[in-house]
Amino acid sequence: MINKTRDSTVAPFAGLTPEVVLDAAAAVGLNPDGRLFALNSYENRVYQLWNDEQGLVLKFYRPHRWSDAQILEEHAFTGELAKAELPVAAPLAVEGQTLLRFRDYRFSAFPFLRGRAPDLDAPEARLILGRALARLHRIGATRPFEVRPRIGIQRLGWDARAQVLESDLLPERLHERYASVSGVLIERVSTAYEAAGPMREIRLHGDCHLGNLLWNEQGPVFVDLDDCATGPAVQDLWMLLSGTPDEQQHQWSEILEGYRQFADFDYAQVHLIEPLRALRMLHHGAWVSHRWGDPAFPRAFPWFGEERYWEGYLQDLLEQAGQIEDPPLLRT
Repeated sequence: MINKTRDSTVAPFAGLTPEVVLDAAAAVGLNPDGRLFALNSYENRVYQLWNDEQGLVLKFYRPHRWSDAQILEEHAFTGELAKAELPVAAPLAVEGQTLLRFRDYRFSAFPFLRGRAPDLDAPEARLILGRALARLHRIGATRPFEVRPRIGIQRLGWDARAQVLESDLLPERLHERYASVSGVLIERVSTAYEAAGPMREIRLHGDCHLGNLLWNEQGPVFVDLDDCATGPAVQDLWMLLSGTPDEQQHQWSEILEGYRQFADFDYAQVHLIEPLRALRMLHHGAWVSHRWGDPAFPRAFPWFGEERYWEGYLQDLLEQAGQIEDPPLLRT
């Protein structure tokens, strides 16, 4: 019997030893000097290495997640941003190619970018970040993605719900409750989208949280556009907020002040923040369930196998359904 919680390729990186990583780099002429350091990553496998000229980062793509066309579209978008002098980790072209192959692996090479974890409480940090995001979105609005995914209710809501309902990780006694709570939540997300009206959707970073930002002397550096997608601009803004309602309002005002110096913002999109948060919550449960066959996931998320986790998760989904019906937290 096939366990539906598991990826079609169990442990897809089992053969990706340090020797294979170095051989892959050597095969495409990157001339590694033997130093190798594994970086934190769940979906893909990412390594820092060095040659005589510079530090490099190699990203090995998870099989069957993105098509070649989707990866190349990500690379093209990142290249556009870099050409516009936006601080972003863009893949290196090796003999004209950014998507490289070695044995059964697809990978890309990036320059190692120095930076530190962002301190958004530093003076003008959010103002500077808002400006950078606005520039990113202005470029994202110039043309559409053709094959990258869309941040929407079907993929992140109904499809995610179906994945969890098929999962062996969801305790049997909570199956019916999850079906009910998640169904109500998605319906409220749909209602909120309808009430907000038509929204302009653009090319986005898609996963713009502090873990995907570095900070250097000039300001923010955007890294890991692996989840770039089509969606409303507010998707790249709301995950940067934290704390009490008053603290979030203050943070929002600072980011938006910088943002509006380079781009317009559709204020109706604040009505989508809680619906987008709900979709992210639903997708997270489905993502870990779907990847459970990869040994890295039980190690990173051991609580996913515990009934009490699912009880708490259901309570969080229920509370989020209430949040969607409340007036927007943020003022414009």
